[in-house]
Amino acid sequence: MSLSAVEKQIHSSVAALPSAALQTHILQQWERLVDAWNMSSLDVFSVLSGNESQLIKVLVGSDYVADVLCRYPKFLVELVEAGELSASISSDHYDRLLQTALADIDDESVLNKTIRECRQKMMLRVIWRDLNRLAPLMETTRDLSRFADASVTHVMRWHSERLKPVWGEPHAKNPNGELVPQSMIVLGMGKLGADELNLSSDIDLIFVFPQSGWTQNGKREISNQEFFTKLGQKLIQSLDNQTADGFVFRVDMRLRPYGESGPLVMSFNAIEDYYQSQGREWERYAMIKARVMAGDQARGAELISLLKPFVYRKYIDFSVIEALRGLKEMINREVRRKGMEHNIKLGRGGIREIEFIAQVFQLIHGGMDVRLQNRSLLAVLQLLEEGGILSSSAHQNLLTAYQFLRDTEHAIQALQDKQTQLLPEDELSRTRLALSLGCDGWDSYIAKLNALRASVEAEFVDLIRPVDEDVTAEEDASCDGWRSVWLDDMSDEEAVSIFDAVGFDRPADAWKLIKDLKGSKRVRTLQREGQERLNQFIPQLLYQLESTDGSTETLARVLVLVESVIRRTAYLVLLMENKTAFAQLIRLCQASPWISQQLAKTPVILDELINVSSLYSPPDKAELNDELRQHMLRIPEDDLEALMESLRYFKNAHVLRVAAAEVTGALPLMKASDYLTYIAEVILENVVDMAWHQMVERYGYPCNDDGPVSSPELIVVGYGKLGGIELSYGSDLDIVFIHNSNTKKYTNGLKQVDNQVFYTRLVQRVVHIMTTVTPLGDLYEIDMRLRPEGNSGMLVSSLKAFEDYQYKNAWTWEHQALVRARVVAGSRQLEGQFNQVREDILASVKQESLLSSVVDMRKKMMASLASNPAGDQDDVFHLKHDAGGMVDIEFMAQYAVLLWSKDYPEMRIWSDNIRILETLEALKLMSVEEVNQLIEAYKVFRIEGHRKILNNQSVAVTGEEAQNFSEYRQIVNKIWQHFMEDRV
Repeated sequence: MSLSAVEKQIHSSVAALPSAALQTHILQQWERLVDAWNMSSLDVFSVLSGNESQLIKVLVGSDYVADVLCRYPKFLVELVEAGELSASISSDHYDRLLQTALADIDDESVLNKTIRECRQKMMLRVIWRDLNRLAPLMETTRDLSRFADASVTHVMRWHSERLKPVWGEPHAKNPNGELVPQSMIVLGMGKLGADELNLSSDIDLIFVFPQSGWTQNGKREISNQEFFTKLGQKLIQSLDNQTADGFVFRVDMRLRPYGESGPLVMSFNAIEDYYQSQGREWERYAMIKARVMAGDQARGAELISLLKPFVYRKYIDFSVIEALRGLKEMINREVRRKGMEHNIKLGRGGIREIEFIAQVFQLIHGGMDVRLQNRSLLAVLQLLEEGGILSSSAHQNLLTAYQFLRDTEHAIQALQDKQTQLLPEDELSRTRLALSLGCDGWDSYIAKLNALRASVEAEFVDLIRPVDEDVTAEEDASCDGWRSVWLDDMSDEEAVSIFDAVGFDRPADAWKLIKDLKGSKRVRTLQREGQERLNQFIPQLLYQLESTDGSTETLARVLVLVESVIRRTAYLVLLMENKTAFAQLIRLCQASPWISQQLAKTPVILDELINVSSLYSPPDKAELNDELRQHMLRIPEDDLEALMESLRYFKNAHVLRVAAAEVTGALPLMKASDYLTYIAEVILENVVDMAWHQMVERYGYPCNDDGPVSSPELIVVGYGKLGGIELSYGSDLDIVFIHNSNTKKYTNGLKQVDNQVFYTRLVQRVVHIMTTVTPLGDLYEIDMRLRPEGNSGMLVSSLKAFEDYQYKNAWTWEHQALVRARVVAGSRQLEGQFNQVREDILASVKQESLLSSVVDMRKKMMASLASNPAGDQDDVFHLKHDAGGMVDIEFMAQYAVLLWSKDYPEMRIWSDNIRILETLEALKLMSVEEVNQLIEAYKVFRIEGHRKILNNQSVAVTGEEAQNFSEYRQIVNKIWQHFMEDRV
């Protein structure tokens, strides 16, 4: 058929489209196609004949396919002539296709180009059939999953065959002692594992191998672990890297044991041990869909069998509902924080809630009913209906909603081949989406979508959400009275009398606060919805404060928060709908102005007030690691802004938990500092991993004598409060970075740099991520002045350079600082080496001028930092810097370590003052009485310091308050005189 005949049919179809803007857009796309096809030697117009209406549907739904058709017109010809647009393909189609396509390739760049072109052709076929409803949903997801399987299988095989001549083939001994070959097995997780991949999905993978051992018959012998790590890195690069030809799949490895900080590949024994000893509830959910998608299927089946007991309990397990409630609430917080209510996957009534409904019943009953050990969501929903767990109507509602939501997800992603589930905001994209979903316009589409999401949410809420208490008649009546105070024109005398009658401690001041807020410009210019919410909130707030001690001051602190969210009154709704959260807000604002200010600065952490059990019980370090990992897993690795915001939310939320527990007496000082230190350590670990991945993507992996390394040869050394496990609220981090790479070697990327430059830029990236101010603030202020040569020194030095500096050039005060040094993040192997270097240095400090140097440094600090340098005033006392304060105790501990480390190795172990003092007592180097007195004084000073911070007060106390510490000061001064001055 001629171009003119096809074009006539095209124009006729375009004229029937409902929007002039859409007609213009499609005609522009058509002109692009005509230009591209006319330049081609192929007669594309002949094969297009009869498919014009299908092409229009594709152009309406996908600019990405239009680009593919322009660039690769041959794909359309080949697909039509093979009948692949009009018919289904066999399940092994892509396996055979890639086996042929990659068979004779011996160049990595050609491999990468070829596999990407195969992906473009596959996407053209799948999107064409999906938008024209020529394929049911599950066929579409199956085809995408099968292409992923084939891509991983054949690319892995290609790289494996080229690694073996150099590194040998991995082997391990079988039970008979015979050496047998080993191969890598790839687990597909999530939608890939369930054969439910979406159009622009990343693929979640876990790499495993059966047994540890060594390679054989290569130029060099390495461990199986090292070989498979190299293979995994090559596989990821070939699939994930964005080139001129696009990408194959975005590869996400964060579901592996230990996440980004874990090894890239693990043996069966190691992975089984991890899940048995450390596996979390959310990892049970993830493992439901695990599937061997590449590698030795028989050995892979053994692994799946080994992991079954972790996923499915042998009893009916209702504990998973609470775990699911927490997991969903975490997602809800993220949705609220990012304004993702229009996310059809994570938002209310979205795809994730349908998945959760199925998975929670799988975990509850799957151990007893093995039929539920099924990766397919639709199959599980059918089984749940057959078993009477879901009603027929619930099953049908979920099925209908899932189909429509997944079709919507595909239509959103087909537009630009982007991994998103957000509904479009511009009118043209909305029109295109509605037409792709068979609706005549956006209004009819969104009405259908909202109805289906509401039905899903209702089923989900019935399953997991606890019900709030009803409003009492007494509360309702009291709130009515406060509404009059807030809304009516009331005289000052009348209003003050009401505040006085219910027991406000300063009724006139309380009324002034309310009156000022009501008359403020920000309140007077509120939109109607915001005004209505505020009119509901203020009476409830005043009711809550009626029986509160210090009611007026507490009101003032809460109103600081109200003013900060006056344009985002959804936070007020959160408090009104969660009585528990409202009550905790009052309690914490009453206890601490510092907490009220933190809530006002970052109101998003109000979410933390909902769950009282977690609010006053901060998690330990392992739980923190686990929670942060869950947070970060839901964010694409290349979305740096979202990752940074998530880290800041995590930090702010958990610092709030520690402060809440401390001010209410649920957590003693020492534990509070422990938890604040854990938070910093977990964040540092994560930030180093983030920075590492960004640097590797840009420069490749640093190399040592054995080739590229798969994880950073870097440690972060904490000094001061961080090293001494004594962090407080608002503490900065004193840190030093040390690496252990060969500075004469280079990275292996396209843009190579030497290892020293790589690690310098890695550290710069870490500092940037930590200190950049975002809408949620920064993470921490970073102080790196304790590195060798201070501010003039290199940002990161090698361990050898650090050691040489400490031996040859370090001052006594730098050795004092080293007493408090401790590795807080990074390579475990390098940590061990650093610890040995630290202990050796502490044991070799010259004694001749040690005491005088320490005493002189203390005098200099007092002269510049003490509030009472002469030490002759009893009514002024700086808890830290004045004579008899915390620094005196710290200096005595540091001096003792430097003095006795050579003779007593136990003195080199600890970096915190309390355990150093306890070691002095154990070794009989200081009397029991003196140690106990110093420890008690140190704790008292620190407790008061924390209290001052939480009350926004200076740590320099005066007047009668200073007198309260005089006894402790005298004791510390006396011991200082005996232990230090008398020795000089």
